[in-house]
Amino acid sequence: MKNILVTGGCGFIGSNFVRLALGELKESRIVNIDRLTYAGNLENLADLKDNPRYRFVRGDICDAEFVNRIFAEERIDTVVHFAAESHVDRSIEGPAEFIRTNILGTFTLLEAARKAWLAPMRVTSREPRKNRFLHVSTDEVYGSLGETGYFTEETPYDPRSPYSASKASSDHLVSAYFHTYDLPVVKTNCSNNYGPYHFPEKLIPLIINNALTGKELPVYGDGKNVRDWLYVEDHCRAILTVLQKGSLGETYNVGGNNEKQNIEIVQTVCDLLDEKVGLLPDGKPRRDLIRFVKDRPGHDRRYAIDATKIREELGWTPAVTFEEGIRKTVDWYLVHPDWIASVLDGSYQDYYEKMYGGRLKHD
Repeated sequence: MKNILVTGGCGFIGSNFVRLALGELKESRIVNIDRLTYAGNLENLADLKDNPRYRFVRGDICDAEFVNRIFAEERIDTVVHFAAESHVDRSIEGPAEFIRTNILGTFTLLEAARKAWLAPMRVTSREPRKNRFLHVSTDEVYGSLGETGYFTEETPYDPRSPYSASKASSDHLVSAYFHTYDLPVVKTNCSNNYGPYHFPEKLIPLIINNALTGKELPVYGDGKNVRDWLYVEDHCRAILTVLQKGSLGETYNVGGNNEKQNIEIVQTVCDLLDEKVGLLPDGKPRRDLIRFVKDRPGHDRRYAIDATKIREELGWTPAVTFEEGIRKTVDWYLVHPDWIASVLDGSYQDYYEKMYGGRLKHD
């Protein structure tokens, strides 16, 4: 892995991965392409701007000419594909962008990799390859679980939202390119991530920010929807493990072994903030800010990952417990109020003009 293309590297998980990979893969270069939509934040990687092993290029993964040029210029031999629209509520309100980015964007990258790495016709040799295309996906493609059971790599797909349907489609495209063209791919499907640089529309950073400012804390339905929570650095280490040791054509589920109801998450964040910064100005605990709101359409009841395969085959297990991870996360947000403020007021988008000499305009 000499020249690694990371897509969506300015996002939450992508930026954490870029930083980890540069630290762990001392002989590798990383080219980060990101369209810088609302969730792409250059400030997440501001400290890497002058790193000789890192290059940022603003661009759209749906633009075939642009993607093919990057493959050729940078001699890309490895792809780690994060770039995706990922917020379920946004997919319900406007699904078109999810179809474009998550499906067409993945197709464009697969085509670029096929043209760059393989002969025009199907390659039948199963000899070890120097190239690898890692597609990062989600457990939401599997649908919803009841009170028992776990998602495994063999669980049938049953997506329930435009977001999960678009990710399911991209998963199938990646598998098809392995079986049809012998493209050297691997896939990961992970549970809910949390940690530093998480965009404030997602549950944990939203609750942290609202609770700090005394705003209401909205919780869908009865708050008993269950998710498996995974600290972002653990996820990034899992991706690095699959990139280095995963078998071609295989899928690896990545979970944190931390099933929590949404209401438990909200209550835990409230209690930690009460402990660290004190009660609200009126002397009340932050749990008093919780408000149950109308449930999200098609809201899956429970997700839970069986991560046996990645543990037994590749030796990966999560290192951070939820109790440790949520404290680290709250502490990070408490010491980075400027980052939160710049995201909330939109000024983080000025960084592109300041550091790269161009105005940031969204298509």
